[in-house]
Amino acid sequence: MSFADRIQHCNSYDPARAIPLWAGEHRIGWLRRDNAGVLARLGSVFAVEVDGARLLAEGDADTVSRSVDGVVDKLVAERLVPKWRNETFDVAPRWGEPPIFRLDRGAVPFFGVRAYGVHLNGYRRVGGEYWLWIGKRAANKQVAPGKLDNMVAGGIGNGYGAAATLAKEAEEEAGVAAELMAGATAAGALTYRMETKHGIRDDVMFVYDLEVSEDFTPSNSDGEIAGFGLMPLREVLERIRTTTDFKFNVNLVILDFAVRHGVLRPDDPEYLDVANGLHRPLD
Repeated sequence: MSFADRIQHCNSYDPARAIPLWAGEHRIGWLRRDNAGVLARLGSVFAVEVDGARLLAEGDADTVSRSVDGVVDKLVAERLVPKWRNETFDVAPRWGEPPIFRLDRGAVPFFGVRAYGVHLNGYRRVGGEYWLWIGKRAANKQVAPGKLDNMVAGGIGNGYGAAATLAKEAEEEAGVAAELMAGATAAGALTYRMETKHGIRDDVMFVYDLEVSEDFTPSNSDGEIAGFGLMPLREVLERIRTTTDFKFNVNLVILDFAVRHGVLRPDDPEYLDVANGLHRPLD
């Protein structure tokens, strides 16, 4: 196994297996062909052809959302998407633009719409070495139960921006007070496009770093993290390279941290695979 394997796993999207999903002149998703066949028989909200699908519902975001929700209800009834999470994501042409509609989080991969999230590397420097606070996901999580995770991570739901989501998730997941979070620095964005059981994940992860003192220990309050451990970054990298202990996209965030902080260096044979593979063009 290798770092490149971890990156490739998150970029398993095959364009031959998908068609674009359009809203007006904007492509808003990548619809896997089997999912397109399902939409074709579920009413008049979407029009499906061989080379693409189109959202037909019109109106403001609330009106279009209600129309799409009716379709999602049917998908849930047929067990083609997970049970509703009662959390919605904005579907927009580009980051920061007004949403065309809001989509239940559980249905996002089915439609292949772009989703955004935040990830926070909580780290210390001990004897000149980087150490990371690593969380273990709760056993009842819908995605990657029991896997290792960043100190803080979460999807950006509708009505929240990146900063607000980071502050909320940091307090709930790791007990990071607002005063400490003020020291977090934005460190870029990572992108990947991945085929899953339910469709296609087209994800953007906004990455942040936060150096914490030796008297800080993260503490979870929302039940999503079973516990935390402080691990040397070099040990973390070895586990990423040789095991599947970490949640799939968390591998990318930690590899990016290692490149930016000079721990993974050009003399590593995989350096270029990592440095170039973490940033898929936003087409």
